[in-house]
Amino acid sequence: MTKEEILLSKHLKDLAESAWQKGIAVFSDFLNLNEQNVYHSLSNSLSYIHSELFGGYDFAERQMAGFFPDGFEAGISSAFPIRAVSIRPQNSKFAEDLSHRDYLGALMNLGIDRSTTGDIVLMEDKAIVFCEDTMAGFICENLTRVRHTSVVCRTQDMSDLEYQPETQKVCGTVASIRLDSLMALAFRESRSSLTGMIAEGRVFVNGKQITSNAFRLKEGDIISVRGLGRFRYAEEGSGTRKGRLFVRLEKYI
Repeated sequence: MTKEEILLSKHLKDLAESAWQKGIAVFSDFLNLNEQNVYHSLSNSLSYIHSELFGGYDFAERQMAGFFPDGFEAGISSAFPIRAVSIRPQNSKFAEDLSHRDYLGALMNLGIDRSTTGDIVLMEDKAIVFCEDTMAGFICENLTRVRHTSVVCRTQDMSDLEYQPETQKVCGTVASIRLDSLMALAFRESRSSLTGMIAEGRVFVNGKQITSNAFRLKEGDIISVRGLGRFRYAEEGSGTRKGRLFVRLEKYI
């Protein structure tokens, strides 16, 4: 582990212990994929308390870790201190075509720590930024421009937010349900060209870093590849006469 990973590991253990001793729900900041991998690596040492990851919506990439005492049951996802802030152009007629990088840059220019914000999702007429509840008011008061476009920010009730990541179906046959085989199908790359990415630790399955090409996936697994994107292994179909397996993937776009 790096020094940063050791410090995060200690911090997560402290949060779990606090939740256990005080009998209250306790939450981390938003964790990136590398940090989520540290959380997953602690599964054995944190088994005495219930914990979950959540980022404001299903399949979010950046997520908080929540630690919950005994008796904390229904509505766990709603307990996470996450707010959604919608960012709309003041005048859509004169708005630029803004990218994820543009919105992220505008937020960082406000001096916001990246760990206090989650995913930024682009919708037809706005962007939604998921953030810690304590940051929502600051963003609404201070974010007035993204690049050259004047914007208006409003908090949005999480219960009214209906967002499903846009996906593209990818179907094909593979020799086996190995990580490298499904990555090759999802990204239209040769398996050999992806070997280095896996070995370098750039591939995560459900937030856990995987460094083995031969890792076998299960239906529903989310695979994230730094620099290439994400996809979900949706289902395995019937085999072909040549012994290959038909699979369906959902690639996030």
